[in-house]
Amino acid sequence: MDKLSNNISLISKLKKIFFPFYKSKELKKLFKIINKDTEKKTQTAMFVGGCVRKFLNNEIIDDIDIATTLSPEELKEKLKDTEFKTIDTGLEHGSLTIICNSNKFEVTTLRKDIKTDGRHAEIEYTNDWEQDSTRRDFTINAIYMDRSGKLFDPQNGINDLKEKKIKFIGDPLKRIEEDYLRIIRFIRFSIHYNNLISDPENIKAIKINLNGINQLSKERVLNELYKIFSLKNLNVLLENKDINDIFSLIFPEFKFLERLDKLLKNTLIPLSTSFIFSTLLIDEKDNHEYFCHKYKVSNKLKNELSLLASHYVEFKENKNFLKKDLKKNIYKIGKNEIKNLVFFIYLAEKNFTKNLLDKTIEQIEKITPPKFPYKGQYLIDQGITDGKKIGYALKELEREWIEKDFELNNKEARLIVEKVKKLDVLYI
Repeated sequence: MDKLSNNISLISKLKKIFFPFYKSKELKKLFKIINKDTEKKTQTAMFVGGCVRKFLNNEIIDDIDIATTLSPEELKEKLKDTEFKTIDTGLEHGSLTIICNSNKFEVTTLRKDIKTDGRHAEIEYTNDWEQDSTRRDFTINAIYMDRSGKLFDPQNGINDLKEKKIKFIGDPLKRIEEDYLRIIRFIRFSIHYNNLISDPENIKAIKINLNGINQLSKERVLNELYKIFSLKNLNVLLENKDINDIFSLIFPEFKFLERLDKLLKNTLIPLSTSFIFSTLLIDEKDNHEYFCHKYKVSNKLKNELSLLASHYVEFKENKNFLKKDLKKNIYKIGKNEIKNLVFFIYLAEKNFTKNLLDKTIEQIEKITPPKFPYKGQYLIDQGITDGKKIGYALKELEREWIEKDFELNNKEARLIVEKVKKLDVLYI
Protein backbone atom coordinates (compact mmCIF):
# COMPACT_ATOMS: atom_id res chain seq x y z
CA MET A 1 0.00 0.00 0.00
CA ASP A 2 2.86 2.39 0.92
CA LYS A 3 4.56 1.59 -2.38
CA LEU A 4 1.36 2.45 -4.28
CA SER A 5 1.02 5.75 -2.37
CA ASN A 6 4.63 6.64 -3.14
CA ASN A 7 4.08 5.90 -6.85
CA ILE A 8 0.96 8.11 -6.94
CA SER A 9 2.86 10.90 -5.15
CA LEU A 10 5.75 10.62 -7.66
CA ILE A 11 3.34 10.74 -10.65
CA SER A 12 1.66 13.79 -9.12
CA LYS A 13 4.98 15.59 -8.71
CA LEU A 14 6.10 14.77 -12.26
CA LYS A 15 2.78 15.99 -13.64
CA LYS A 16 3.18 19.23 -11.70
CA ILE A 17 6.67 19.77 -13.15
CA PHE A 18 5.96 18.89 -16.78
CA PHE A 19 2.23 19.74 -17.11
CA PRO A 20 1.46 22.60 -14.68
CA PHE A 21 -2.09 23.94 -14.87
CA TYR A 22 -0.96 27.39 -16.03
CA LYS A 23 0.42 25.88 -19.25
CA SER A 24 -2.98 24.69 -20.43
CA LYS A 25 -3.96 25.60 -23.97
CA GLU A 26 -6.96 27.76 -22.92
CA LEU A 27 -5.03 29.69 -20.25
CA LYS A 28 -2.16 30.43 -22.63
CA LYS A 29 -4.65 31.89 -25.12
CA LEU A 30 -6.47 33.85 -22.44
CA PHE A 31 -3.30 35.45 -21.08
CA LYS A 32 -2.13 36.26 -24.60
CA ILE A 33 -5.38 38.17 -25.23
CA ILE A 34 -5.27 39.93 -21.84
CA ASN A 35 -1.65 40.99 -22.31
CA LYS A 36 -2.14 42.24 -25.87
CA ASP A 37 -1.09 45.90 -26.34
CA THR A 38 0.47 46.13 -22.87
CA GLU A 39 4.10 46.72 -21.94
CA LYS A 40 6.13 43.54 -21.65
CA LYS A 41 7.36 44.26 -18.13
CA THR A 42 3.87 45.09 -16.87
CA GLN A 43 1.94 42.39 -15.01
CA THR A 44 -1.57 42.68 -16.40
CA ALA A 45 -2.85 39.42 -14.91
CA MET A 46 -1.74 36.75 -12.43
CA PHE A 47 -3.20 33.64 -10.84
CA VAL A 48 -4.17 34.02 -7.19
CA GLY A 49 -5.91 32.25 -4.31
CA GLY A 50 -6.84 28.59 -4.23
CA CYS A 51 -5.31 27.49 -7.52
CA VAL A 52 -1.86 28.81 -6.52
CA ARG A 53 -2.14 27.47 -2.97
CA LYS A 54 -3.22 24.03 -4.22
CA PHE A 55 -0.56 23.97 -6.92
CA LEU A 56 2.17 24.65 -4.36
CA ASN A 57 0.73 22.02 -2.03
CA ASN A 58 0.29 19.30 -4.69
CA GLU A 59 -3.50 19.33 -4.32
CA ILE A 60 -6.13 18.87 -7.02
CA ILE A 61 -6.97 22.22 -8.61
CA ASP A 62 -10.73 22.51 -9.06
CA ASP A 63 -11.11 26.25 -9.67
CA ILE A 64 -8.95 28.97 -11.16
CA ASP A 65 -8.95 32.60 -10.00
CA ILE A 66 -7.15 35.30 -11.91
CA ALA A 67 -6.46 38.86 -10.76
CA THR A 68 -5.96 41.63 -13.30
CA THR A 69 -5.26 45.35 -13.54
CA LEU A 70 -7.91 45.61 -16.28
CA SER A 71 -11.43 46.72 -15.39
CA PRO A 72 -14.31 44.36 -16.25
CA GLU A 73 -15.27 46.65 -19.17
CA GLU A 74 -11.72 46.60 -20.56
CA LEU A 75 -11.59 42.86 -20.15
CA LYS A 76 -14.89 42.34 -21.97
CA GLU A 77 -13.73 44.55 -24.81
CA LYS A 78 -10.53 42.53 -25.23
CA LEU A 79 -12.41 39.23 -25.22
CA LYS A 80 -15.08 40.36 -27.66
CA ASP A 81 -15.24 38.20 -30.81
CA THR A 82 -12.97 35.54 -29.30
CA GLU A 83 -13.66 31.96 -28.21
CA PHE A 84 -13.91 33.23 -24.62
CA LYS A 85 -17.38 34.13 -23.35
CA THR A 86 -17.91 36.42 -20.37
CA ILE A 87 -20.66 36.30 -17.74
CA ASP A 88 -21.35 39.24 -15.43
CA THR A 89 -21.27 37.30 -12.15
CA GLY A 90 -20.09 40.10 -9.85
CA LEU A 91 -19.53 43.37 -11.66
CA GLU A 92 -20.13 45.32 -8.44
CA HIS A 93 -17.06 43.55 -7.03
CA GLY A 94 -15.07 43.84 -10.25
CA SER A 95 -15.53 40.16 -11.13
CA LEU A 96 -16.28 38.30 -14.35
CA THR A 97 -16.61 34.62 -15.15
CA ILE A 98 -14.85 33.64 -18.34
CA ILE A 99 -15.86 30.42 -20.09
CA CYS A 100 -13.99 28.49 -22.76
CA ASN A 101 -15.20 25.04 -23.75
CA SER A 102 -16.06 23.46 -20.37
CA ASN A 103 -13.55 25.53 -18.40
CA LYS A 104 -14.49 28.41 -16.11
CA PHE A 105 -12.14 31.12 -14.88
CA GLU A 106 -13.04 33.76 -12.29
CA VAL A 107 -11.30 37.02 -13.15
CA THR A 108 -11.31 39.96 -10.74
CA THR A 109 -9.88 43.45 -11.05
CA LEU A 110 -7.31 44.48 -8.41
CA ARG A 111 -9.17 46.37 -5.69
CA LYS A 112 -9.00 48.12 -2.39
CA ASP A 113 -11.84 48.39 0.10
CA ILE A 114 -13.31 51.83 0.74
CA LYS A 115 -16.05 50.81 3.17
CA THR A 116 -17.26 47.47 4.60
CA ASP A 117 -20.12 46.35 6.86
CA GLY A 118 -19.19 42.70 7.47
CA ARG A 119 -21.30 41.46 4.54
CA HIS A 120 -20.61 43.80 1.61
CA ALA A 121 -17.75 46.07 0.65
CA GLU A 122 -17.51 49.26 -1.35
CA ILE A 123 -14.45 48.84 -3.52
CA GLU A 124 -12.21 50.91 -5.73
CA TYR A 125 -10.00 49.57 -8.50
CA THR A 126 -6.23 49.78 -8.20
CA ASN A 127 -3.19 48.66 -10.19
CA ASP A 128 -1.14 48.00 -7.05
CA TRP A 129 -0.68 44.26 -6.56
CA GLU A 130 0.55 44.58 -2.96
CA GLN A 131 -2.41 46.79 -2.06
CA ASP A 132 -4.74 44.18 -3.54
CA SER A 133 -3.11 41.52 -1.37
CA THR A 134 -3.81 43.44 1.85
CA ARG A 135 -7.60 43.12 1.39
CA ARG A 136 -7.54 39.33 1.04
CA ASP A 137 -8.39 37.06 3.97
CA PHE A 138 -5.41 34.79 4.73
CA THR A 139 -1.75 34.92 3.82
CA ILE A 140 -2.00 31.53 2.09
CA ASN A 141 -4.64 32.99 -0.27
CA ALA A 142 -2.56 36.03 -1.21
CA ILE A 143 0.13 34.27 -3.24
CA TYR A 144 0.21 35.38 -6.89
CA MET A 145 1.73 33.53 -9.84
CA ASP A 146 2.30 34.85 -13.33
CA ARG A 147 1.71 32.92 -16.54
CA SER A 148 5.25 31.52 -16.52
CA GLY A 149 5.03 30.20 -12.96
CA LYS A 150 6.92 33.00 -11.22
CA LEU A 151 5.60 33.71 -7.72
CA PHE A 152 4.83 37.02 -6.01
CA ASP A 153 4.30 36.58 -2.26
CA PRO A 154 3.77 39.95 -0.54
CA GLN A 155 2.24 38.45 2.63
CA ASN A 156 4.69 35.59 3.22
CA GLY A 157 1.96 33.09 2.41
CA ILE A 158 4.33 30.44 1.02
CA ASN A 159 6.06 30.01 4.35
CA ASP A 160 2.73 29.89 6.22
CA LEU A 161 1.50 27.25 3.77
CA LYS A 162 4.58 25.12 4.42
CA GLU A 163 4.03 25.42 8.17
CA LYS A 164 0.24 24.94 7.80
CA LYS A 165 -0.45 28.24 9.56
CA ILE A 166 -3.78 29.95 8.95
CA LYS A 167 -3.00 33.64 9.43
CA PHE A 168 -5.20 36.63 8.74
CA ILE A 169 -3.52 39.35 6.71
CA GLY A 170 -2.71 42.31 8.94
CA ASP A 171 -5.08 42.95 11.85
CA PRO A 172 -7.37 39.90 12.38
CA LEU A 173 -10.13 42.10 13.84
CA LYS A 174 -10.18 44.31 10.76
CA ARG A 175 -10.09 41.36 8.34
CA ILE A 176 -13.03 39.68 10.09
CA GLU A 177 -15.06 42.89 10.31
CA GLU A 178 -14.75 43.22 6.51
CA ASP A 179 -16.56 39.90 6.04
CA TYR A 180 -17.77 37.78 8.95
CA LEU A 181 -17.78 34.68 6.75
CA ARG A 182 -14.01 34.68 7.25
CA ILE A 183 -14.62 33.18 10.69
CA ILE A 184 -16.09 30.03 9.11
CA ARG A 185 -13.43 30.09 6.39
CA PHE A 186 -10.82 30.15 9.16
CA ILE A 187 -12.40 26.97 10.57
CA ARG A 188 -12.44 25.41 7.08
CA PHE A 189 -8.78 26.10 6.33
CA SER A 190 -7.72 25.03 9.83
CA ILE A 191 -9.39 21.68 9.21
CA HIS A 192 -8.13 21.38 5.63
CA TYR A 193 -4.51 21.87 6.68
CA ASN A 194 -4.82 19.84 9.88
CA ASN A 195 -4.04 22.81 12.11
CA LEU A 196 -4.36 21.46 15.64
CA ILE A 197 -3.14 24.58 17.44
CA SER A 198 -4.57 28.00 16.57
CA ASP A 199 -2.98 31.41 17.08
CA PRO A 200 -4.49 32.94 20.27
CA GLU A 201 -4.72 36.37 18.58
CA ASN A 202 -6.86 34.91 15.78
CA ILE A 203 -9.13 33.12 18.25
CA LYS A 204 -9.57 36.27 20.34
CA ALA A 205 -10.54 38.30 17.25
CA ILE A 206 -12.97 35.61 16.12
CA LYS A 207 -14.72 35.39 19.51
CA ILE A 208 -15.14 39.18 19.65
CA ASN A 209 -16.88 39.08 16.25
CA LEU A 210 -18.98 35.93 16.58
CA ASN A 211 -22.27 37.85 16.60
CA GLY A 212 -21.44 39.09 13.10
CA ILE A 213 -22.24 35.61 11.77
CA ASN A 214 -25.93 36.44 12.27
CA GLN A 215 -25.66 39.14 9.61
CA LEU A 216 -24.59 36.68 6.91
CA SER A 217 -26.99 35.05 4.48
CA LYS A 218 -27.78 31.48 5.48
CA GLU A 219 -26.90 30.38 1.94
CA ARG A 220 -23.27 31.54 2.30
CA VAL A 221 -22.93 29.86 5.69
CA LEU A 222 -24.45 26.58 4.45
CA ASN A 223 -22.16 26.60 1.43
CA GLU A 224 -19.14 26.77 3.76
CA LEU A 225 -20.55 23.91 5.84
CA TYR A 226 -20.76 21.69 2.76
CA LYS A 227 -17.11 22.50 2.02
CA ILE A 228 -16.11 21.72 5.61
CA PHE A 229 -17.91 18.37 5.63
CA SER A 230 -16.18 17.32 2.42
CA LEU A 231 -12.71 17.64 4.02
CA LYS A 232 -10.55 14.73 5.12
CA ASN A 233 -9.21 16.11 8.40
CA LEU A 234 -12.49 16.51 10.30
CA ASN A 235 -10.63 15.23 13.35
CA VAL A 236 -9.48 18.84 13.82
CA LEU A 237 -13.05 19.70 14.91
CA LEU A 238 -12.46 17.43 17.89
CA GLU A 239 -8.73 17.81 18.50
CA ASN A 240 -8.40 21.59 18.21
CA LYS A 241 -10.25 22.89 21.28
CA ASP A 242 -10.49 26.46 19.95
CA ILE A 243 -11.98 25.31 16.65
CA ASN A 244 -14.36 22.99 18.50
CA ASP A 245 -15.56 25.80 20.79
CA ILE A 246 -16.11 28.28 17.95
CA PHE A 247 -17.85 25.73 15.72
CA SER A 248 -20.20 24.77 18.59
CA LEU A 249 -21.07 28.41 19.28
CA ILE A 250 -21.85 29.11 15.62
CA PHE A 251 -23.78 25.87 15.09
CA PRO A 252 -25.48 24.90 18.38
CA GLU A 253 -27.79 22.60 16.36
CA PHE A 254 -24.86 20.20 15.91
CA LYS A 255 -25.42 18.66 19.32
CA PHE A 256 -23.53 15.45 18.69
CA LEU A 257 -19.98 16.42 17.69
CA GLU A 258 -18.64 13.63 19.89
CA ARG A 259 -20.09 11.11 17.39
CA LEU A 260 -17.46 12.23 14.90
CA ASP A 261 -14.79 10.34 16.80
CA LYS A 262 -16.44 6.95 16.17
CA LEU A 263 -17.35 7.96 12.62
CA LEU A 264 -13.78 8.87 11.66
CA LYS A 265 -12.27 5.81 13.30
CA ASN A 266 -14.51 3.33 11.45
CA THR A 267 -13.41 3.06 7.82
CA LEU A 268 -16.45 0.89 7.01
CA ILE A 269 -18.76 3.92 7.29
CA PRO A 270 -19.01 6.09 4.13
CA LEU A 271 -18.13 9.74 4.74
CA SER A 272 -20.76 11.47 2.59
CA THR A 273 -21.63 15.07 3.49
CA SER A 274 -25.30 14.17 4.02
CA PHE A 275 -24.35 11.39 6.44
CA ILE A 276 -22.13 13.80 8.38
CA PHE A 277 -25.07 16.22 8.67
CA SER A 278 -27.16 13.27 9.92
CA THR A 279 -24.52 12.21 12.42
CA LEU A 280 -24.31 15.66 14.01
CA LEU A 281 -28.02 16.55 13.91
CA ILE A 282 -30.38 13.61 14.32
CA ASP A 283 -31.92 12.66 17.64
CA GLU A 284 -35.26 11.14 18.64
CA LYS A 285 -36.93 14.56 18.45
CA ASP A 286 -36.94 17.22 15.73
CA ASN A 287 -33.50 18.83 16.06
CA HIS A 288 -32.76 18.33 12.34
CA GLU A 289 -36.05 19.99 11.35
CA TYR A 290 -35.08 23.22 13.06
CA PHE A 291 -31.71 23.21 11.29
CA CYS A 292 -33.35 22.56 7.90
CA HIS A 293 -35.76 25.44 8.44
CA LYS A 294 -33.07 27.82 9.69
CA TYR A 295 -30.68 27.23 6.79
CA LYS A 296 -33.27 26.51 4.09
CA VAL A 297 -31.44 23.36 3.05
CA SER A 298 -32.16 21.58 -0.23
CA ASN A 299 -35.15 19.25 -0.43
CA LYS A 300 -32.72 16.40 -1.09
CA LEU A 301 -30.85 16.89 2.19
CA LYS A 302 -34.07 17.59 4.09
CA ASN A 303 -35.63 14.35 2.83
CA GLU A 304 -32.51 12.30 3.60
CA LEU A 305 -32.40 13.65 7.17
CA SER A 306 -36.15 13.12 7.70
CA LEU A 307 -36.08 9.52 6.42
CA LEU A 308 -33.11 8.54 8.55
CA ALA A 309 -34.64 10.25 11.61
CA SER A 310 -37.99 8.47 11.16
CA HIS A 311 -36.31 5.08 10.72
CA TYR A 312 -34.21 5.74 13.85
CA VAL A 313 -37.41 6.36 15.82
CA GLU A 314 -38.85 3.09 14.43
CA PHE A 315 -35.72 1.27 15.58
CA LYS A 316 -36.04 2.77 19.07
CA GLU A 317 -39.70 1.75 19.31
CA ASN A 318 -39.37 -1.76 17.81
CA LYS A 319 -36.97 -4.18 19.53
CA ASN A 320 -37.19 -6.54 16.55
CA PHE A 321 -36.37 -3.87 13.93
CA LEU A 322 -32.89 -5.35 13.24
CA LYS A 323 -33.76 -8.86 14.36
CA LYS A 324 -36.73 -10.87 13.12
CA ASP A 325 -38.08 -7.83 11.20
CA LEU A 326 -34.77 -7.18 9.43
CA LYS A 327 -35.74 -8.83 6.12
CA LYS A 328 -39.07 -6.96 6.07
CA ASN A 329 -37.36 -3.65 6.72
CA ILE A 330 -34.76 -4.27 4.03
CA TYR A 331 -37.64 -4.89 1.61
CA LYS A 332 -39.54 -1.78 2.70
CA ILE A 333 -36.64 0.62 3.10
CA GLY A 334 -33.88 -0.74 0.85
CA LYS A 335 -30.55 -2.38 1.62
CA ASN A 336 -28.38 0.75 1.35
CA GLU A 337 -30.78 2.78 3.50
CA ILE A 338 -30.81 0.06 6.17
CA LYS A 339 -27.01 -0.04 6.16
CA ASN A 340 -26.85 3.75 6.61
CA LEU A 341 -29.32 3.46 9.47
CA VAL A 342 -27.22 0.76 11.13
CA PHE A 343 -24.10 2.92 10.78
CA PHE A 344 -26.00 5.80 12.38
CA ILE A 345 -27.29 3.58 15.21
CA TYR A 346 -23.71 2.51 15.90
CA LEU A 347 -22.70 6.17 16.25
CA ALA A 348 -25.76 7.21 18.28
CA GLU A 349 -26.18 4.24 20.63
CA LYS A 350 -23.50 3.58 23.24
CA ASN A 351 -24.56 -0.06 23.65
CA PHE A 352 -24.37 -0.80 19.93
CA THR A 353 -20.83 -2.18 19.83
CA LYS A 354 -18.40 -2.46 16.93
CA ASN A 355 -18.84 -6.24 17.06
CA LEU A 356 -22.63 -5.88 16.82
CA LEU A 357 -22.22 -3.44 13.93
CA ASP A 358 -20.06 -5.88 11.98
CA LYS A 359 -22.46 -8.78 12.60
CA THR A 360 -25.51 -6.75 11.59
CA ILE A 361 -23.90 -5.50 8.37
CA GLU A 362 -22.85 -9.08 7.58
CA GLN A 363 -26.47 -10.22 8.07
CA ILE A 364 -27.79 -7.44 5.84
CA GLU A 365 -25.37 -8.34 3.06
CA LYS A 366 -26.60 -11.95 3.09
CA ILE A 367 -30.24 -10.97 2.61
CA THR A 368 -31.59 -10.60 -0.92
CA PRO A 369 -34.87 -8.64 -0.90
CA PRO A 370 -37.61 -10.83 -2.46
CA LYS A 371 -39.61 -9.59 -5.47
CA PHE A 372 -43.33 -8.98 -5.06
CA PRO A 373 -44.92 -11.75 -7.20
CA TYR A 374 -48.21 -10.06 -8.10
CA LYS A 375 -48.87 -7.54 -10.86
CA GLY A 376 -51.91 -5.80 -12.31
CA GLN A 377 -52.43 -8.50 -14.93
CA TYR A 378 -53.03 -11.08 -12.19
CA LEU A 379 -55.93 -8.99 -10.85
CA ILE A 380 -57.37 -8.41 -14.33
CA ASP A 381 -57.31 -12.18 -14.86
CA GLN A 382 -59.19 -12.48 -11.55
CA GLY A 383 -61.91 -10.17 -12.82
CA ILE A 384 -60.90 -6.78 -11.38
CA THR A 385 -60.88 -4.12 -14.09
CA ASP A 386 -61.30 -0.86 -12.17
CA GLY A 387 -57.96 0.97 -11.85
CA LYS A 388 -58.51 2.09 -8.24
CA LYS A 389 -59.46 -1.41 -7.18
CA ILE A 390 -56.39 -2.85 -8.89
CA GLY A 391 -54.14 -0.41 -7.01
CA TYR A 392 -55.86 -1.11 -3.68
CA ALA A 393 -55.75 -4.88 -4.22
CA LEU A 394 -52.03 -4.79 -4.98
CA LYS A 395 -51.40 -2.90 -1.74
CA GLU A 396 -53.46 -5.40 0.24
CA LEU A 397 -51.71 -8.36 -1.39
CA GLU A 398 -48.28 -6.84 -0.69
CA ARG A 399 -49.16 -6.01 2.93
CA GLU A 400 -50.36 -9.57 3.60
CA TRP A 401 -47.43 -11.08 1.65
CA ILE A 402 -44.95 -9.14 3.82
CA GLU A 403 -46.79 -10.06 7.05
CA LYS A 404 -46.64 -13.75 6.15
CA ASP A 405 -42.87 -13.52 5.69
CA PHE A 406 -43.09 -13.10 1.92
CA GLU A 407 -45.19 -16.22 1.36
CA LEU A 408 -48.80 -16.12 0.16
CA ASN A 409 -50.53 -19.18 -1.29
CA ASN A 410 -53.15 -19.05 -4.04
CA LYS A 411 -56.08 -19.50 -1.65
CA GLU A 412 -54.97 -16.60 0.55
CA ALA A 413 -54.39 -14.36 -2.48
CA ARG A 414 -57.84 -15.13 -3.94
CA LEU A 415 -59.57 -14.39 -0.62
CA ILE A 416 -58.00 -10.89 -0.70
CA VAL A 417 -59.08 -10.43 -4.32
CA GLU A 418 -62.68 -11.49 -3.54
CA LYS A 419 -62.87 -9.02 -0.64
CA VAL A 420 -61.67 -6.18 -2.87
CA LYS A 421 -64.20 -7.10 -5.57
CA LYS A 422 -67.04 -6.55 -3.08
CA LEU A 423 -65.79 -3.11 -1.99
CA ASP A 424 -67.33 0.09 -3.30
CA VAL A 425 -64.75 2.09 -5.32
CA LEU A 426 -65.79 5.29 -3.47
CA TYR A 427 -64.53 3.86 -0.13
CA ILE A 428 -61.15 2.69 -1.37
